[in-house]
Amino acid sequence: MSSHLKTETVRTVAFATTRGHAESAGLSVIGLKAALVAALALSAIAAGNAQAGTTGSISLTSDYLFRGVSQTNQEPALQGGIEYAHDSGFYVGAWGSNISWLSDTVVVGDDISSSLELDAYLGYRGKAGEIFSYDVGVLTYYYPGDYPGGFNSPNTTEIYLGGTLAPSDTVSVGLKYSYAVTDLFGYADSDGSGYLDANLNWTFQPTWTLNLHGGKQWIEHNEDFEYTDWKLGVTKSFESGFSIAAAYSGTDAEEALYTNAHNNFLADDAFTLTLSKAF
Repeated sequence: MSSHLKTETVRTVAFATTRGHAESAGLSVIGLKAALVAALALSAIAAGNAQAGTTGSISLTSDYLFRGVSQTNQEPALQGGIEYAHDSGFYVGAWGSNISWLSDTVVVGDDISSSLELDAYLGYRGKAGEIFSYDVGVLTYYYPGDYPGGFNSPNTTEIYLGGTLAPSDTVSVGLKYSYAVTDLFGYADSDGSGYLDANLNWTFQPTWTLNLHGGKQWIEHNEDFEYTDWKLGVTKSFESGFSIAAAYSGTDAEEALYTNAHNNFLADDAFTLTLSKAF
């Protein structure tokens, strides 16, 4: 892909050093407002700097999935991002979304207050021949909020390496590996975890693209939480910069480990709709 601006994602349910049951709690109004302001600000910046290699997007999705797992308790999310790419191949970007997965997790007797995800990344893209491109970089996931003592920080940094083969203008196949240099999303002693991401995109009709995805999440010293995920989707794009995507996804994650206090299996099969506007 030409950009890391997220359009579809799925985060594992992170657990603290002491893993407890999640306390029943919905997405806060304050958190949703904060995400709305952040997303709109990002999109406004992107709209005002559309030249000089700057791109941006704003999206509304029925469920924020990251690597197959709902980040919003199977509720909608508002998301926005911006990226600047230099002619040399270097690029830098930021992305944000409302979340609820952390506020649904509790260390005995202490609530967690976090309803926003902010990501920042830096990387380099290049080509080797006419049909192969590569991408290497670093990405940090940041979750501002209040956490009780003893809770393992969910903030995560990964380095990634990816390659894409595009034998024609209508077909591309990509493979990407992400490696955590910190603990992974709050799992104790989990640095060194990895995620393998395979994707195929086929534009079978002008403005219509079939999207296929498969992934595998490894979690160091937390093997019971490892899983694979998949997605089948289709995207319709419009000349105005709008696009709409429909997708069906699922995982083989252990239901007992990924069911929250609302009795929702966050890694269950899911159908999602996403409306996006690119700038």
